[in-house]
Amino acid sequence: MLLFVDCCISYRGDDSRSHALCEAFLETYRKTHPGEEIEVVNLQRMGLEPFDQFSTDDRNRLRSVKAFDSPIFKLARQFKRADRIVIGAPLRDLTFPAMLRIYIEYICVREVTYHYENGQCKGDCMATKLAYLNVSGGPESEGNLGVEYWRQLSERFGIREFFHVDAYGLDIEPEKSEIIMAAACDKARELAKAF
Repeated sequence: MLLFVDCCISYRGDDSRSHALCEAFLETYRKTHPGEEIEVVNLQRMGLEPFDQFSTDDRNRLRSVKAFDSPIFKLARQFKRADRIVIGAPLRDLTFPAMLRIYIEYICVREVTYHYENGQCKGDCMATKLAYLNVSGGPESEGNLGVEYWRQLSERFGIREFFHVDAYGLDIEPEKSEIIMAAACDKARELAKAF
């Protein structure tokens, strides 16, 4: 199963450039992996709330009695059982939109997606590959924090292969935006073939 985490929020609505990059990947993936299930987590439609003191206490209480079938762990269970994972988001404030950070809180669950063994973090996710697809109107910042964040999370979850496809600088020279997007979509399609 391929899990697509859709955080393609944009004032452009249906013309979202991050969504276009993800669709280039997904269309090719469907063609080259016929019959494989694709599950979509659309973060805009979920309305996830960040954890506060009370919800954190509730989650820790459930975790302490290993009640991992509780609804609060649903996203972590889904993330854990995915064979491959694709995440799409725009570059926002040097990382990504807040709703993606909230999603991360839901999937980072000790004893579901990772555990500690002799003081070392060990990943428990089934996925072998994770791709992070990212767009920005501005230039890429040095040491892109969103990319590094997902690279390190992949390591924590035990996902061995991390990939990143980007389209940056789309608003710096608008006359070049179509060329930049076309090149990024081609990279996404090539990645999808062997993903």
